[in-house]
Amino acid sequence: MGLDKAMIEIDGETMFSRVVNSLSKAGLEPIRVAVARPEDVDKYGSTMGDGLDVEWVLDGRTHAGPIDALEESLLNHASDGIEKIQIAPVDYPWITEGLFESLENSLRSEDALIMPHDGERSHPLLALIRPKLILEKIQGDRRPLHVQFSEIKHSLLFEDPEILRNVNYKEDLERNRS
Repeated sequence: MGLDKAMIEIDGETMFSRVVNSLSKAGLEPIRVAVARPEDVDKYGSTMGDGLDVEWVLDGRTHAGPIDALEESLLNHASDGIEKIQIAPVDYPWITEGLFESLENSLRSEDALIMPHDGERSHPLLALIRPKLILEKIQGDRRPLHVQFSEIKHSLLFEDPEILRNVNYKEDLERNRS
């Protein structure tokens, strides 16, 4: 796209702020936000509401792909004892707290993760994961996450495709929503 997707405004709110606010409304604080550069903390932080519990984490490898970034985060926090982590990239600006709550309520004890599905494809970058189990699976594996996640015990949550619409191209913003 040639621009910082996180700072794109939709209905007067940045995509970053929309996602962070949805996570907060779902009670998923503290929210860990990975940034490429220290100055991104001020840039992104200035767009979100006051009083949010956000932990800023500097990427070890700038502009690493999603698998590398997820693996790095899980390695850095492996000893935290956190049972579940909600993944949420900024390019899903129409997600709601209801989606996150539904994932939480639908995760079965035997599942390593649950991810939303729009009827055509799964959305692994919006999965609710059990970090220890996922780290064991993805460590060193660079196949697409949807492939890796499909090979382990998981559930799918079928959701409205409009909520799961992500922004990769300008056309994604211009497309009429139902």
